Amino acid sequence: MTNGALKISQDHVWVQTNAEGAQVGISDFAAEALGTIIYVELPEVGDAVARGEGFAAVESGKASVELPAPISGKVLKVNEELEDAPDLINQDTYGKGWIVVFALKDATELDELMSKPDYDLFIADATEG
Repeated sequence: MTNGALKISQDHVWVQTNAEGAQVGISDFAAEALGTIIYVELPEVGDAVARGEGFAAVESGKASVELPAPISGKVLKVNEELEDAPDLINQDTYGKGWIVVFALKDATELDELMSKPDYDLFIADATEG
């Protein structure tokens, strides 16, 4: 299976499918808005999550935010590196800063998310006002 296109929710949570499943993290815009991430609360492997439900939380000096799942699925893997280095999210948002890998329950949910270019327009529109 090849890597799918990066998809992002209006809640600033991204998804990219790959051979392992659906990798999920927060967008560069969200990471920048939060500032340096100092703590990440990870879910348990095996947890089932419905789209829109909180699946993890991130904390910075500015805020603590529960992240709503952009898709439904079961947690296959968590990024344990974030326990010791939560700022990986700031350093490599779409790479080493991933948070979880879900087993994708319904691939059609991906169609309801924005592409990266559409997300960038969404952010530009939201920040103009």
